[in-house]
Amino acid sequence: MGYFPFFIDIKNQKGLLVGGGKVAVHKVEKLLPFEPILTVIAPKIDERLLENQKLSCFQREFQDEDIEGAAFVIAASNQEELNKHISELCHQKGILVNVVDDKERCGFLFPALVREGALTVGISTEGASPQVAANIRSEIAARVPNRIEEILDYLAQLRILAKAKIQSSEIRAAFLKETADFCMEQNCVLTEEETLERIRQYQCKEQAEKNVAGVTLVGAGCGAYDLITVRGMQALRHAQILIYDDLIDERLLSYVSESCEKIYVGKRNGKHSMKQEEINALLVEKAKTGKRVVRLKGGDPFVFGRGGEEMLALKQEKIPVKEVPGITSSIAVPAAAGIPVTHRRLSQNFHVITGHTVVTEDGLPKDIEALAALQGTLIFLMGFTHLRTITERLLACGKSPDTPAAVVHGMFQKEVIEKGVAKYPEAVAVRGTLADIVQKVENTAIPMPAVIVIGETAGMELLEE
Repeated sequence: MGYFPFFIDIKNQKGLLVGGGKVAVHKVEKLLPFEPILTVIAPKIDERLLENQKLSCFQREFQDEDIEGAAFVIAASNQEELNKHISELCHQKGILVNVVDDKERCGFLFPALVREGALTVGISTEGASPQVAANIRSEIAARVPNRIEEILDYLAQLRILAKAKIQSSEIRAAFLKETADFCMEQNCVLTEEETLERIRQYQCKEQAEKNVAGVTLVGAGCGAYDLITVRGMQALRHAQILIYDDLIDERLLSYVSESCEKIYVGKRNGKHSMKQEEINALLVEKAKTGKRVVRLKGGDPFVFGRGGEEMLALKQEKIPVKEVPGITSSIAVPAAAGIPVTHRRLSQNFHVITGHTVVTEDGLPKDIEALAALQGTLIFLMGFTHLRTITERLLACGKSPDTPAAVVHGMFQKEVIEKGVAKYPEAVAVRGTLADIVQKVENTAIPMPAVIVIGETAGMELLEE
């Protein structure tokens, strides 16, 4: 189905409700606050409907001509064949129809509603589970400030004032957004004096940043969208241009403004859509427009994220740039499989290593011999395709073949993986030793990207499957 949540003005629009029982009462309660002209037709009609002065009630059988002139019709009788007949009539005449408990015959669905003054929130599961919609409705209703009607009235008037006081559409949009955020967070409205002072402050702030607003490198973290930092989320909400990679959780994109320009520059093994030099040039180009640019990167920008290269390119052009850290996959992915990267008795240090460097022939660091001699935890990123080379080199350099090893993939896209892996809520893992981990991985369907963990803590399993 292609249900789109249109908000349609039904004030003074004619609506027909066929049925007069409890379901009809419930539908009327939802509709009347929106002030349609409602007619109820049924042989027997609930007293609550008959006594309602806002309804026109007719206690009789439905007739086909009853639907003429109706903007929408609700078939809520206790007769399945009648409801079916009404649905067919409405579809023939292009009239929106809702058939109770029969989604396939509906032209529109009733959402679970939150309504407070000018605020209306509709939640639908396309009929899959009205209870889920009701639960979410309750959660949203509990979060709505108790002064929301006053706040919305104030913000509606503020739009008029802002248009008169602020000429730049971008500055005006940012001002309205920040003021709305403040009112919602503080559950209050500003006085006229406070409003004018806020306008003056915001204009001064924007004027200072007019030539070059700067770039913020933001680490999206590794895993679900809510693992991003508060500072990172604030940067997203204020972004005017967003340049982003393959995100761990694309729900983060919903937190930017609708007016924000979104540019995808993702890079994955074998699927490079833009070279790093091109990304650097794009950041410089967009920053020079004077807009607030956010560069959103998975994990942490400074842990094999090339954030350092991007920052240097921006600084060379004298563009202000700052970095917001994010939780790196080198820590988060092993943790999702119950593997700590350090342990007081087993590993007093850990080392994050690229498994794909361009400075050596085999893609491994030059100091692999020194790494093999370490007693801590070795964590290889971007090394999945070089797993055999990594294990062979470590073994050749004297690393014990009995050293625990694990290959972990964060289930960020919720892949269905069944063969030969340990499954956790947010990760899948293959466990073994340095001697057999390659064979075990080759016998599974574990996908990329994956983190390779080698050391005593790789044998730990703190989470249950």
